[in-house]
Amino acid sequence: MVKTHRISPDKLSLSRVSKLVKKAYQLELSSESRKRIAHCRQYLEGKLTNSDTLFYGINTGFGSLCNVPISDEETELLQSRLVQSHACGMGDEVPAPLVRLILFLKIQSLASGYSGVRAETIERLIAFYNEDLLPVIYQQGSLGASGDLAPLAHLSLALIGMGEVHLKGQRMTAKQALKKLGLKPLTLKSKEGLALLNGTQFSSAYLCWATAQAQRLLDMANMTAALSIDAFNCQLAPFDERLHYIRGQQGQIQCAASIRDWLTGSGIAAAEKQSVQDPYAFRCVPQVHGASADAIAYCTQIATTEINAVTDNPNIFPDDDAIISGGNFHAQPLALALDFLAIALAELGSIAERRTYQLISGTRGLPAFLIPQAGLNSGLMIPQYTAASIVSQNKQLCTPASVDSIVSSNGQEDHVSMAANAATKVYRVVENIERLLAIEWMTAAQALEFRRPLKTSARLESLMSDYRKQVPALESDRILSTDMHATVDFLRQI
Repeated sequence: MVKTHRISPDKLSLSRVSKLVKKAYQLELSSESRKRIAHCRQYLEGKLTNSDTLFYGINTGFGSLCNVPISDEETELLQSRLVQSHACGMGDEVPAPLVRLILFLKIQSLASGYSGVRAETIERLIAFYNEDLLPVIYQQGSLGASGDLAPLAHLSLALIGMGEVHLKGQRMTAKQALKKLGLKPLTLKSKEGLALLNGTQFSSAYLCWATAQAQRLLDMANMTAALSIDAFNCQLAPFDERLHYIRGQQGQIQCAASIRDWLTGSGIAAAEKQSVQDPYAFRCVPQVHGASADAIAYCTQIATTEINAVTDNPNIFPDDDAIISGGNFHAQPLALALDFLAIALAELGSIAERRTYQLISGTRGLPAFLIPQAGLNSGLMIPQYTAASIVSQNKQLCTPASVDSIVSSNGQEDHVSMAANAATKVYRVVENIERLLAIEWMTAAQALEFRRPLKTSARLESLMSDYRKQVPALESDRILSTDMHATVDFLRQI
């Protein structure tokens, strides 16, 4: 049964948004949102009718053309031409789940009642969402200031019957899709094109997605680290809660608790140890993973604020008789958070690769490369190469985008955030971390075979049993790419 979510002024959480965009919900406007939208639009139309004042982007040109007045007869044409002229995206397409999230966030922002658009326009966006009509948007084109202009222009083209879309997964022109749905192209009214293109919804959608994935990957990193800790026959003393409470870092405390939980009842952990101390990649898991956990928490806070924000320009305050032009479209808060998140996630992958390296190094009673007859067999030598390659790529991807700025619009837009570039970079880092953790899990699982008959914890043994049904233990060389991809699929199901 399809559920309904009513767009309202109520604050949304990231977890709520994640549930809504998984196609289980249809959207509709609440009565409160309808009132706000109508009130704002009525005020704007009255202002334009009864005043000769110039309002940016409503009866003027855009960017450095902000001082060029536009006649009343040309205000509608202005909005249509804005959408067409700004649809300059290039590169790969934005993945469908992200487009769906962008569409949702744009609806949510416009429905707040500070943008001056008509209910009819928002209803059309809702129809797109409900009918699974997703405009084709490209990843390149936004500077993360003046809004995510190029991506949001491609989102908006379909409203006026232009551009391309995916309708229930089938690619076609927007004109064809509207015809299939029995809809006519909209004629955008004053302010509407600008409201659609201004805003941070491209960058904020990526941040929402990435923070949700980050929490999943953090939990996965703790789990894979726990398996590696037993596979390498490590001390559990570094995870004692007393150590972490005297430092007081919350992420560190939580991570240490997670490791202890995963290893509760482990026979390997209880066995006598020969090494007094373990390498940092094992011993300092709470400190490293914990710092990333704190960074993820910060980025989640920024994302939660932004999904409830109004970020177009100018904004309309009918009760105050004010139309205010400012800079809420500037995505600097998102750019910094996206860069921070990429770095935090990259560290989870970096330390995972170091644990992988230690496990294949032929120490702690483990054979070199975790294979019988090393020499005839290469065993798990090359998966670590792959991990090293991915870690190195992450370092390149973590060069911050937010410290860059290029002047645009003839000097009017003289500082930009580059949040969109940070967004598409963190997407690739997320995918890379999943692969690195899969390589670590595969390696630790193979190392564990050489600890038998000792067992790890009941929780991990249960997962190992399920895993071995998909990826058998390595007894001689075989094509490991198949195992690595199967491990990614296995970890996604946990």
